Amino acid sequence: MTDLPVIRLRPKSKPQAIRHGFPWVFEDEAVLDRRTKALAAGSFAILEDAERKAMAVVTVNPASKIVARVMDSDPEAVIGGGWLQARLLRALKMRERLYDAPFYRLVHAESDGLPGLIVDRFGDVAVMQPNAAWADGMASEIADALVAVTGVTTVILNGQGRARSLEGLAERMEVLRGEAPSGPIEVAMNGAIYLADVMGGQKTGIFYDQRPNHAFAQRLVDGGEVLDVFSHVGGFGLAMLAAGAERTTCIDGSAPALELVRGGAKAMGATDRVEVLQSDAFKALEAMAAEGRRFDVVVCDPPAFAPSKQALEAGLRAYERVAKLAAPLVKPGGYLALCSCSHAADLTAFRNASARGIGRGGRRSVLIHSGQAGPDHPTLPQLAETGYLKALFFRLD
Repeated sequence: MTDLPVIRLRPKSKPQAIRHGFPWVFEDEAVLDRRTKALAAGSFAILEDAERKAMAVVTVNPASKIVARVMDSDPEAVIGGGWLQARLLRALKMRERLYDAPFYRLVHAESDGLPGLIVDRFGDVAVMQPNAAWADGMASEIADALVAVTGVTTVILNGQGRARSLEGLAERMEVLRGEAPSGPIEVAMNGAIYLADVMGGQKTGIFYDQRPNHAFAQRLVDGGEVLDVFSHVGGFGLAMLAAGAERTTCIDGSAPALELVRGGAKAMGATDRVEVLQSDAFKALEAMAAEGRRFDVVVCDPPAFAPSKQALEAGLRAYERVAKLAAPLVKPGGYLALCSCSHAADLTAFRNASARGIGRGGRRSVLIHSGQAGPDHPTLPQLAETGYLKALFFRLD
């Protein structure tokens, strides 16, 4: 690809970070002259250091704060169908070693060498989120590669979310290959059955990242009642039901999500053991405390309250408030799980906010386990954003 245009690092930038695996070049690190700014978003270029030594093939988006993303550390690499298939095959082999059934995150963006691209697999259906301009532009080629490598018959493009807006990409929803499923897809995990709405649900339809934390929550169940707040499709609630909880209460603001909770419970033959409540979570927690309700296990898995550094302070206050409101609902000797998917809030900050909230809720606690995303969401050590998920499990006195 020697005929590609060149994008060059500024003299005061640190090329060793790129050489050591950091995958991004920010706008203040590159020479953004008129020629570079004229490059089409999603096009490819050769990244050079200030001494004009070729470092990598990158994809360029002059309109983004991340002006370049490393595609391949080999400057001679050709980004095309064969290259895509090789990356997908590498990702697939690892997932097949980890999981018995084809239900997992197949591609976790930069961690799998496909920057900005998310692919979740639901058996014969793959749902892709192209959150970088190159992936959006090559969506058809990616769909072909997915079919060739994995054998899926349907590929859905779910182009929604904050990440796309940061890249200047419009929202889009398309079936690229095959036909859209006639209804939600059943996903079996940890002995529970979930319903994934891959066409109209949040993200790709289900959150695979919490799978190991669902499993840990199951170990805390000894009959009794459990509460799943911000439940979405019932991730924690249905898992604990499968582990022997007598009754699960799921709270979420989305009526369609709660219908999927009911559907999952029905598929498990446990309809009469599930209560769903459509409500603002904060108001629901306050109302339950006023009613004197208590649970053996309470789990709160809210959306990202701190999606950026600018939102960090307000986000930590929100996490603290969740902990404060949830703690009084836990029976003495029971368990409270608090989760964060905000990459801007690191583990220490989130743990401190959670502990403050529990204390303000009038309870004493010990932290018994810290969880993260499953291995189908690998973390790139050089990029903290890929290790976003935190799950803290406390025992309350």
